[in-house]
Amino acid sequence: MMIDPPIDKLIKKAECRYALVCGVAKRARQLDSQYPELLREAGMKSISYAAKEVYEDKIIIRSENI
Repeated sequence: MMIDPPIDKLIKKAECRYALVCGVAKRARQLDSQYPELLREAGMKSISYAAKEVYEDKIIIRSENI
């Protein structure tokens, strides 16, 4: 099974793994509540879409925002 985006590259986008997990989960909840039509159009689950945004540097994970 291939994970996209690659987890090893995602980890480099945050100060620590905990911050990455919390930040992606927080963004996924935001997508579920505010942008469900975006997820339907993309055909992705919120957690996958949030991880993709982090990978593409569309959002930045900072530990002080967790």
